[in-house]
Amino acid sequence: MRVMVLVKADNDSEAGVMPSRELLTEMGNYNEELVKAGVMLAGEGLHPSSRGARVRFSGSGRTVIDGPFTETKELIAGYWLWQVRSMDEAVEWLKRAPFDGGTEIELRPVFEADDFGDELTPELREQEDRLRAQTEQNQQ
Repeated sequence: MRVMVLVKADNDSEAGVMPSRELLTEMGNYNEELVKAGVMLAGEGLHPSSRGARVRFSGSGRTVIDGPFTETKELIAGYWLWQVRSMDEAVEWLKRAPFDGGTEIELRPVFEADDFGDELTPELREQEDRLRAQTEQNQQ
């Protein structure tokens, strides 16, 4: 199963405070463990919301809202995409992450094609497979 690991933003990440060399080293070592174990598929830190935008959809209308966004607890500072056998395995990997007190991380299973049941017709499944293969090719 694939799991999205969401690192919540805090006042420091929103202020653009960069992590220490020590934390970057620890995180690099942790990421290396994840890669060697075949768990990590992707992962990145995100710039503060002041450098971002949101698009609100209302019928056919589109409204662009420039950052920063005020509710820090609703923002994401980074993410990983992991391939694991279970949520329990993902939790065990996350417990080893080099974060300190106050950091909150959310783990969410990623939908797989089978989760959509009969609504995902053979044609839609074929399209999904084709797009996934093309996406993987684009990353190489």
